[in-house]
Order: sequence, then structure tokens, then C-alpha cells
Amino acid sequence: MSSPASSWPSAPPAVAPRDPQARGRLTALVLALVLLWPVLQLAEFNPAALFQPGNLSVMGGFLAGFLPPSTDPVFLALLGRATLETLAMATAGMAIAFVIAAPLGLLMSRALSVSRLGPGAMRWRGSLLRTAARTLLMVLRAVPEVVWALLFVRALGLGPAAGVLALAITYGGMLGKVYAEILESTDARPARALLEAGSGRLAALGYGLLPGAAQELGSYTVYRWECAVRASVVMGFVGAGGLGQLMDQSMKMLNGGEASSILLTFLLLVFVADGLSALLRRLLS
Repeated sequence: MSSPASSWPSAPPAVAPRDPQARGRLTALVLALVLLWPVLQLAEFNPAALFQPGNLSVMGGFLAGFLPPSTDPVFLALLGRATLETLAMATAGMAIAFVIAAPLGLLMSRALSVSRLGPGAMRWRGSLLRTAARTLLMVLRAVPEVVWALLFVRALGLGPAAGVLALAITYGGMLGKVYAEILESTDARPARALLEAGSGRLAALGYGLLPGAAQELGSYTVYRWECAVRASVVMGFVGAGGLGQLMDQSMKMLNGGEASSILLTFLLLVFVADGLSALLRRLLS
């Protein structure tokens, strides 16, 4: 005997709510793939070539030559000296880059613009100065650091001085641009209120913008220092000294053990930079 409830109409199945943005996202994905395909073809990107048997054996033999890392005392002494030279090159280059970037970044930032508070003539002059600062920063970072290093190696000779100048110019342009963008993305109302009350730019920066932007500015500066350490490798290949020059000599001598010791040193430097960035962010918070 069937129960009375079995004769009731069953409830309609639950329908999952549809994402109203799904069609737009799918269209954007298809459009991105269509635009990306000619770029991949132009770059001759073919990952399947990595897994062909001949290429795998060549890569395996090359990597096997890196083991074990060299522990020869004479080489370790050279490695220690090159490491200090690389750190000095990256730190000195970043210090000079900061001297270039800080005033240009502050001049370029609209968040600290006094001319925007004034009448039309002042606005025009302020806009002209910001455009000049933006153009100068663009020129500084447009030329790769390895090109600057080649130029300075010819002028100053082999050694880390060429790398310091190359890093200072290129990274000065990068830091100035990003500093200005970070300051403009921060809540500018406190700084604006200080400027309208007659405060100077440095006071508006210190009390209005830095409390909200110090973490991001510090983290990006340390990240750039890490990039400068890595960039010193490339510049070492053109004669700017440091770990890059030592790596160049080891690779030319087909000494994989020395190359792996240098790579392990780079890995250690990246760990140190990452820990320093985390510590700096905690201190600034």
C-alpha cells in the first residue's frame, strides 16, 4: 500500500546559480589566446622540443656535470671574494639609484604636487616638470644595464665600477617610476590636507603618505636589491667583475662543480634577501 506522500509532486531539482560574468570572462580568455598565439609563434616557443630523447640526454649530461659542487679551498677563497664584490656592486649601485630615484619620484608624483592647489599657470608649470621627470626616468630605464655595463667597461676598464654605474642608472629609472606610482596609489587625503594648510612637501610626505606606503616602498627596494645581485651575474659576463665573471670563467673551462657552487651561493643570497624583506616589512608595520 503506497503512502499518501508518494503521490505528491516531487520538488524541482536545485539549479546552481549561473555566474553573470562567465560569458565575459570566456570571451576575454578566447581573445587573449587568439592574441597570444602569434606571439608564441614569433618567439618560436615549442616546449615539446625539451622532451625529445636527444635533448633530454644532452640536458641530463650537462646537469650531471654540476655534481658534486666544488669544495676546493683555493676556489672557495675566490668565491668568497667574488661574493663580497657582487654584494658591494649591488649595494653601491642601489644606493646611487636611490639618490637618483627619490627626488625624481617625488617630483613626478601628483600626490605631492603643490601646483595643483594653485591657479592655472602654476598647474601648467607643475605638469611640465612632472612630464620632464617622467621622460628622464623613462630614458634611464629604457637602456638595459648590460648595455651601460659594456659602455662603462670600455671607458673605465674591467672591474665592478662599471657594474655599479650601470645598475645606478637603470635601477634609478625603475625605482623613481615605481616610487611615484606607489605614492599615488596611497590615500593622498592626509598629504593633501597638509599641503592645503601650508605644509611643505617633505612634511606632507613624512606625515601624510609614508605611514601608508612605507611597507610597500621598503619591500620593493629590497626586491630591487635582490634583482641587482642577479643582474650583476649578467654584467660579470661582459667584464664587470663579481660572481658573474667567476661563472663565466668556470663555464668556459667546462667546470660544472665550480658553476654549481656559484649557483648555490646565488641561492643563499636570494634567501638572505627574502628574509631581509620580510624583516623590513615587519619592522615598518
